[in-house]
Amino acid sequence: MNSATAERLLEINREFYERFGASFSATRQRLQPGVKKILDSIRADDSVLDLGCGNGLFLRELSRRGHNAPLLGADFSLSLLREAESAPGVEWREADLSRLSVSSDTSTRLSASQLSVNSRQWSVVTCFAALHHIPAVELRLNILNTVRVLLKPDGKFYLSNWQFLNSEKLRERIQPWGRVGLRDEDVDEGDYLLDWRGGGEEGLRYAHQFSAEELLGLANQAQMKVEAGFLSEGENGRLGLYQIWGRG
Repeated sequence: MNSATAERLLEINREFYERFGASFSATRQRLQPGVKKILDSIRADDSVLDLGCGNGLFLRELSRRGHNAPLLGADFSLSLLREAESAPGVEWREADLSRLSVSSDTSTRLSASQLSVNSRQWSVVTCFAALHHIPAVELRLNILNTVRVLLKPDGKFYLSNWQFLNSEKLRERIQPWGRVGLRDEDVDEGDYLLDWRGGGEEGLRYAHQFSAEELLGLANQAQMKVEAGFLSEGENGRLGLYQIWGRG
C-alpha cells in the first residue's frame, strides 16, 4: 500500500470520529466480556498505558477499583477524550497512534518518550479495538515496535481486534471502495470499508480483519511473543480476537 492510500484511510477514520464521536461513545458504555477478562488479571500495582483509549471506559473502571499505579490513556479523538477526562486518578493525552514511532525524527512523529510517565516503562500496555483501524504494515510495526520499548521486560501487551467477517450482519455493512474514491487494488488484503448508522445518520469507517497468523507475523517482526489468545464478543462469541504478548 502506498503512503497516499494509507493517509486516505486514516483520514476516513479521523473524519468519522470527529463527526460521530459522541454518538459512537454512547454505544460503548459497557466493557466487552473479553476486556473484563483481561481487567481481572491486572494487579493494583501494575502501571497501565491504554493506546486508543476512546472514552476511557477501561481505565475509568481500573480507577474505580482503587488502582494505585499510574494510568495513562491516549487517543486522537478529542471528543472521546473529553468524556474520559471526568475520571479521577487517570492521565489523558491526545495522541495519534498512526504517528507513533520509537524515535521522533520529524515533527510529524510521536515518540515513545511522550507516552511514558517519569521516563518509566509500563507493566501493561493495552490496545483494544484500535490496531484494526491502522492501515499498512509499516504503520502497524511502528506502533508495535514502540510498544516493545514502552513495556517493562516482564510486561504484558493486551490487544483485541474486530472479527467482523465472522458476522453475517456485519458483512452486509461492507461498502465498495468507490464510495471514498479508492479501488480494490489500492488497498491490502483484509482491508474493508464499513458503514455505521446512529442517530439517523450514516458514517464510514476503515477496518482491517486480522487473522491469528497475521498477528503472529507482526509479533515476530516486532521481536515480541504471542503468549495466549481467545475469541470473545457477539452472539456467536467470535467477534473479538484477543491476544496477550510478551516482549519475547
